[in-house]
Amino acid sequence: MKWNKMLHGGDYNPEQWLDRPDILAEDIALMKKAGINCMTLGVFSWSMLEPEEGVYRLQWLEDIIDRLYEAGISTILATPTGGLPHWLTKDFPEVMQVREDGGRNLPGKRHNFCYTSKKMRERTKEIDGKLAEMSLRHPGIILWHISNELGGNFADGACHCDECQRAFREWLKRKYGTLQELNKAWWTTFWSRRYTDWEQIHSPTPGGECLVHGLNLDWRRFVTCQMTDFLRWEKAALREYSSLPVTTNFMYFFKPLDYCEMQKEVDVISWDSYPFWHKEKDEVPMAVKAAAYHSMMRSMKKKPFLLMESTPSAVSWRNCNPLKRPGMHMLSSMQAVAYGSNTVQYFQWRKGRGAFEKFHGAVLDHKNGENTRTFREVAEVGLRLAKTQKQIVGSCNRAEIAMIFDWENWWALEDAAGPRLDINYKRVFLKHYRAFWEMGIDVDIVNMDGELKDYRMVIAPLNYLYKKGYADKVERYVESGGVYVTTCFSGIVDENDLCFIGEHPLGKVLGIRSEEIDAPGEEFRNLVDFHGKWYNTGELCEIVHNENGQTLAAYEKEYYAGSPAVIKNEFGRGNAYYLAAEFEQVFYNDFYGGLMEEMGIENPLSAKLPYGVTISERKGERDIIFLQNFRDENMEVETAGRYEETDTGMLWEGKITLGAFECKILQRMEGKVNE
Repeated sequence: MKWNKMLHGGDYNPEQWLDRPDILAEDIALMKKAGINCMTLGVFSWSMLEPEEGVYRLQWLEDIIDRLYEAGISTILATPTGGLPHWLTKDFPEVMQVREDGGRNLPGKRHNFCYTSKKMRERTKEIDGKLAEMSLRHPGIILWHISNELGGNFADGACHCDECQRAFREWLKRKYGTLQELNKAWWTTFWSRRYTDWEQIHSPTPGGECLVHGLNLDWRRFVTCQMTDFLRWEKAALREYSSLPVTTNFMYFFKPLDYCEMQKEVDVISWDSYPFWHKEKDEVPMAVKAAAYHSMMRSMKKKPFLLMESTPSAVSWRNCNPLKRPGMHMLSSMQAVAYGSNTVQYFQWRKGRGAFEKFHGAVLDHKNGENTRTFREVAEVGLRLAKTQKQIVGSCNRAEIAMIFDWENWWALEDAAGPRLDINYKRVFLKHYRAFWEMGIDVDIVNMDGELKDYRMVIAPLNYLYKKGYADKVERYVESGGVYVTTCFSGIVDENDLCFIGEHPLGKVLGIRSEEIDAPGEEFRNLVDFHGKWYNTGELCEIVHNENGQTLAAYEKEYYAGSPAVIKNEFGRGNAYYLAAEFEQVFYNDFYGGLMEEMGIENPLSAKLPYGVTISERKGERDIIFLQNFRDENMEVETAGRYEETDTGMLWEGKITLGAFECKILQRMEGKVNE
């Protein structure tokens, strides 16, 4: 999908104010003052669009779309399935989700629907079709927003009703063909769990079977499959009338749903970003998380994504909800753009008067109109996007390094019941990602199905599960000249969560033989000497044997003192590295920093960055560099070139000074210092 401008806007809920025409008029006037050019309508609007079954009231929505369009503001139109009207749940209770314990939810909250329910799909098709037919009359609509944060209101995003159980069994029949194959894949002979009839299979539940790991893994796959099919169903209903592109808003690393599968059904990626800024004085850990989430969204299609929601001030659903300090709204908005977003959008435009999100941040508060710091800061973002959009639109980040983050691996790893019960895949992954963030080097985030050949380096932390064909792909990648880094507790199980027998699937590539893995308590933590510097190990220490590689570091303590902790193996034209332990952050910074130096990869400013400062680059006709300071103090960066700020025209040569929480948007100028 192509736009010639950056989009600036957010969720707008005018149905809350239909009895206040003065407020609706003020909204549009203030949108123009804030540089708003796009609004999302229709999220959670079902009860206003269809107040009773088959009775449609769309005129209010059409009127708002037209008024926005006349003011130069486009509409992203949502389907309303995130919130069910009470007539639907009263007349057809089967549309509501059933919990793990077998009890059906009562009406209310959000996303409280069964994605398998025939009645839910029937009513969804009707309302979506009416909206799509209506959309043909309105040129201001530019994009479909399907539902809202699918699966996001319940613990596992799943429905356990009888209809879903039947669908799950049919899904398993298609996958395995016979119960014999299913029993083999799930290793059900253990604990006498063999199935002799398909009807015996039930979704995992704490009150029943939840310790067969193959069942747990397949259930999670099924949940993603069914939710993706529901997404496909809504898309098909729209396509009967409309050819506009489609999106749905994802959420960070959301464990219940495999976004790498779901993204195949949308035309453009969008997501809702709510970092916990000012949780502590050091903003770097949160900045790293937010950057990783942005990187993942961009990497799904290797294209710009949409920041569908963010807060212009504070959220309302954490124990403490600090306001964004001056400068942080601009910085966090530009961070999204830096990593590939072509929008900055908010939840919400105007605070509602009641219910759960009445105190959630918004561009307009309850009392002050435009006379607030938040409004002024939003207007500043709008002005900056307008000034820089010619340079930014049409560009995108192009990373030379990929990291593997795979949902199926995540599900299986954290269900493994050993060597630790508190293994945290995301935390370990972010430690590796952070090393590149601190160097200012862009990284793509892909799953095990992703293509590797376009990257100079691929990193796979805690890659416990290997999908079918993955090891062969990695072997070809390294043999042809790639650099591959993986860690302890990788290559342990196959796609059915069955342990590999014999040698490690990548044993030849990595040059190792794994023996056992230690999960030491705090008093038994180890040390390694790597290039003359001591580093602490973390929560896992694997004992491996160096078969034909080079030991770069060895354990210092315990009975496995002298065993290799870091191994490099030359394989074909490439190199593979095995990190046998988890390490403290400084090790990853130094380890990857050394590899970047060896490979000649550096950040776009060729600069050593002070703590809290990072860089991301969007490549296009002219490359755009985003220099970001996440410190609440001025910082200086030494460079070896000349740069111009795209929005101010200010020139910098050599040293660049950043204010507290500032992001500079730079382009290289011809010539260098002393040329």
